[in-house]
Amino acid sequence: MARKKGEPECCFDCVPCSEGKISNTTDSMECTSCSEDFWSSPQRDHCVPKKTEFLSYHEPLGICLTTTSLLGTFICVVVLGIFIHHHSTPIVRANNSELSFLLLVSLKLCFLCSLLFIGRPRLWTCQLRHAAFGISFVLCVSCILVKTMVVLAVFRASKPGGESSLKWFGAMQQRGTVLFLTSVQAAICTAWLVSASPVPHKNTQYHSDKIVYECEVGSTVGFAILLGYIGLLAVLSFLLAFLARNLPDSFNEAKLITFSMLIFCAVWVAFVPAYINSPGKYADAVEVFAILASSFGLLMALFGPKCYMMLLRPERNTKKAIMGRGATK
Repeated sequence: MARKKGEPECCFDCVPCSEGKISNTTDSMECTSCSEDFWSSPQRDHCVPKKTEFLSYHEPLGICLTTTSLLGTFICVVVLGIFIHHHSTPIVRANNSELSFLLLVSLKLCFLCSLLFIGRPRLWTCQLRHAAFGISFVLCVSCILVKTMVVLAVFRASKPGGESSLKWFGAMQQRGTVLFLTSVQAAICTAWLVSASPVPHKNTQYHSDKIVYECEVGSTVGFAILLGYIGLLAVLSFLLAFLARNLPDSFNEAKLITFSMLIFCAVWVAFVPAYINSPGKYADAVEVFAILASSFGLLMALFGPKCYMMLLRPERNTKKAIMGRGATK
C-alpha cells in the first residue's frame, strides 16, 4: 500500500515491490527483502533461487574448450609415439631426445590442467588449478631453456678451446637444472597456498539476479609472482634462442625455439589485460584459452617440423642432411 499525499488515510495505491523484494500479505505496508541466494519472482509475491553462472562442461563454450584440451592431449600422445618409434634417428638424437620426451609430457599436463578451470569451482579445484598450471608451464619452459643452453654449448664446444663447455651440460646437469627451476615454482605455489589459498566465492556484484561462482585468487601478489616467474623463464629462453638462431646447422632447433617462445610471450602478454577486464566465467575462459593457445603454439612450432621430416621427408632425416652436408633440399 502506498498512501496518496494530501488524501485521507483510506486513499492509497497498490504498487509492486522493487526488484529483490516481495510482499505476499494483503494490505501490506512494506516489502520484505529476499535473502542473499534468492531473488523476487516476476509477480513479486515470493522469492525464487537465483540463477547460477560458471564455466560449465554443458554449455557450448565449455564443450569447445574441453574438446580442444582433449585434442591437444591426444596430439601430444601421438607425437610422443612418433618420437619413441623414431628415437634412434638423427633428428631425434640431435635435438636431445630425453628433454624432448619430458617436454611432450609437460605439454600434455598443460593441456590437461586447463580442465580444472571448467566446472563449478570447489575448494580443491581452486587450489589445484593455478598450482598445476604454474608447475606444468615452468616444467615445459625449463625444458626449452635447457635445450637452448645445450644448443649454445654444443656450438661453443665445436670451436677451438671450447671443449670444456659441454662438461657443464651433461645429462645429469640438464635434469638437475630442470628440476631446480621447477622446484622454485613449486615453492612459490606452496607459499601461496599456505599464506592465502584460492577459495571458491559466490559473487553477486556482477548481476543482482544471478550468483556467479568463481575462484578468488587469495593473494594477487602470489598469482603475479607465479606468472612473473613463467614470464622470466620464457623471456630468457627467447633471448638465448634468438642469439643462437643463426648458428651453422641446416636444422638449428634454436630457430624453432625462437618462434615458439615468440608465440608464447605474445599470448600471455595479451592475456593479462583480457583477464583483468573479463567478468565471472569469462575470466576462466580467457585463462583456458591462453593455456591452450600457448600450448598449441609450442607443440606445433617445436614438433611440427620434426614430425614432418620423420614422416614425409625421411631422406632429410640423416646425419649429413642435419649437419648441412649433402642435404636434399
